[in-house]
Amino acid sequence: MKSIRIVLADDHALVRAGFRTLLEQLGAQVVGEAKDGREAVQIATALKPDIVLMDISMPGLNGLEATTRLVRDCPGVRVIILSMHDSAEYARRAIRAGALGYLLKDSSGAELEMAIRAVAAGKTYLSPGISMHILSDYSKKIRTESDPLDRLTTRQREILQLIAEGHSRKEIAQRMNISVKTFDTYRAQLMDHLDIHDVAGLVRFAARAGLIDFEL
Repeated sequence: MKSIRIVLADDHALVRAGFRTLLEQLGAQVVGEAKDGREAVQIATALKPDIVLMDISMPGLNGLEATTRLVRDCPGVRVIILSMHDSAEYARRAIRAGALGYLLKDSSGAELEMAIRAVAAGKTYLSPGISMHILSDYSKKIRTESDPLDRLTTRQREILQLIAEGHSRKEIAQRMNISVKTFDTYRAQLMDHLDIHDVAGLVRFAARAGLIDFEL
């Protein structure tokens, strides 16, 4: 931690003082302080610290906008957002703004050290509670999204896989114990359901859906 140079940005002097004391106990160098987002950008641009600990809610220029400007103008400076908001949406906004870390203000000193070390190494760090929210939101999204394969019958999925594996019309018909004409009907229905109108397109779809092991 001794080689890590940090700028603190928070509109509350007592909060900055608390973080400064903790960071110095951890061995980090606090090279500057800012009371709002605009000042944070100015100081960080001048001092080129390794990390800016940026409060998300500050007057004049908030932490997210300050992060966007800082990352754009000083790409070597990495930002950890400090926030009271235990919200996946706030964390996503922070990451979109260019922050590499999102840390809740009630986090422990040990977690602060982990976040700083991770971000200083170019990695992303999210408070565990935030990570859980993001994973939960993602899981819900996955469950509610419709899978194109669900629109197909079991037989249509089987035919799709056999087509994608490169079997001929005759081979597929024999394997499924149907006539070639019936196979043609199934294939036409399959293409209509998926709005795909050539075999190459069916192969690509099957690969993306995980029905076959195929490098696209």
